[in-house]
Amino acid sequence: MSKQERNQFPHPNRRQALGLMATGASALLMPALLGREEALAAGKDKPSGQMVISFSQEPTVFNPHLLHIEVDEGIHYSVFNPLFDVDPDGKFTPSLAVEVPTVENGGISADGLTWKVKLRDGVKWHDGKPFTAEDVKFTLELMVDPNFRSWRRTGHEHVRDIKVVSPTEITWRMDKAFAPYPSILASTFIVPKHILSEAADKNTAPFNNAPVGTGPFKWSKRVPGDYIELAANEDYFGEGPYLERVVYKYIPDMTVMYTQFKTGDVDLVGLQWITADHYEEAKTLEGKIVDVVPNATIESVGFNMERPQFKDPAVRKALYHALDKKTIIEALYYGLPAPTESYMPQQSYYYNPDLPKQEYDPEKAKKVLDEAGWVPGADGIRAKDGVRLSFSNSTTAGNHLREQAQQFMQQSFKDIGVEMTISNLPPAVMWGDYWMMSKFDSVVVGINFITGPDPDTSDYFMSTSSGAKGGNGQNTWQYANPEVDKLLKEAGNTFVREERRKLYFKIQEIMRADLPFLPMYQYATVRGRKKGVEGFRPNINNRIDSWNVNTWHWAKK
Repeated sequence: MSKQERNQFPHPNRRQALGLMATGASALLMPALLGREEALAAGKDKPSGQMVISFSQEPTVFNPHLLHIEVDEGIHYSVFNPLFDVDPDGKFTPSLAVEVPTVENGGISADGLTWKVKLRDGVKWHDGKPFTAEDVKFTLELMVDPNFRSWRRTGHEHVRDIKVVSPTEITWRMDKAFAPYPSILASTFIVPKHILSEAADKNTAPFNNAPVGTGPFKWSKRVPGDYIELAANEDYFGEGPYLERVVYKYIPDMTVMYTQFKTGDVDLVGLQWITADHYEEAKTLEGKIVDVVPNATIESVGFNMERPQFKDPAVRKALYHALDKKTIIEALYYGLPAPTESYMPQQSYYYNPDLPKQEYDPEKAKKVLDEAGWVPGADGIRAKDGVRLSFSNSTTAGNHLREQAQQFMQQSFKDIGVEMTISNLPPAVMWGDYWMMSKFDSVVVGINFITGPDPDTSDYFMSTSSGAKGGNGQNTWQYANPEVDKLLKEAGNTFVREERRKLYFKIQEIMRADLPFLPMYQYATVRGRKKGVEGFRPNINNRIDSWNVNTWHWAKK
């Protein structure tokens, strides 16, 4: 790993791990955090122009605390704010908080248990009501409300004794110090108490379809299946917004999405970006800027571990031997992504480089299945104890490279006596309850498993994080391993980075052995935008490009 790669993720010492936010007082002077009047005095322009951003998946979840996927966060970052955020260098930067709380500035006690957060004064919700510490208290309590379908309880369940000291100051106590909590807070958007507290059922509140935030853009309108339009919030407390409107356009067919970028109908290609097969042409397009950008997302073939076919570890092991991921990467993705054996991005300090390398060997796959008692039937498909080795595989309809990879896998698996049928769905259906509530057999999916720069994956691997089993989180594989549960808890309570690293190395070893999903590659994404689009900045510590949409603007002519 190069020095440059290592520097993309922070390496906190013990005190910083307790405070976890090594940002100095100079962060308070950042231009992005100027108040509205100061920004105007400094020459803040009136918002102008429109930018069209394309997504190949449709945002459908607008309450940022309901179960959602990455694409929904494209809207969340436009409409809402967290207390603080994470920049591309892995540093925490203030947002609704005046400063990032640390041990050094007294925001966090030396033992990591007592927190004090100072908030911005004068911030308004989009409906003109004042933002206060009451909203922060309400949000933290909402995350653990047993009647709310919270997308994340991890970390928040340790918060106790929340006290509103004043409209601009809030304190709480942690029942135990939890190392990942700052990164979790950085992805926790604050929602308005005065609106949501009035809802009889917060899971179905009108707010969920017409969100009101403090962010740089206000909800304007949505045409389901087509686009979402947001309008500039001219009372925004931070830098920008510089655009009068942003339009998030849903284009499920990725070839069509690229074509619309080529013709100029799309100004910036967002999730899932430009497919690798168009890269050679894209980088020659006049009037366009096209870059290959590393991304923390890992592409994998995931299994529903409650399906009888996948309960046998021999099946998962055999399928990995039969997965020719080298050919998939080279033939379909032009060698751009990096093959991986882990869910951890390779730029992370916590990435384990010593995991066993996959051995593509169909004959070995057959032998593993033979030894495990999976016997070919008259149709060539193996069976054991009345269970046929047959299952469906699903992903986003319209992602043509994934669909080609599925067809390639389908033939590879058939050669070892396994039947895989393909059943793809529109994004809103695929990543709705079908995914969140584990209604699939198997999937091809890209996931950014970590929270900002923090390596905690409790939301994905803890046995209590399965929605289908009544938990909160995204353990959609329904994976359960008591040793992984124990290690995740221990790692979350460990503040010495070298010791914490050893624990995450061990978790990666177990995941590689258990194979609830088959890791294929870490994304190398092809990002495209028109010349003149400024302010765009990739952020490997964030799950969506529009994390800083407030700074996007058109270059002045």
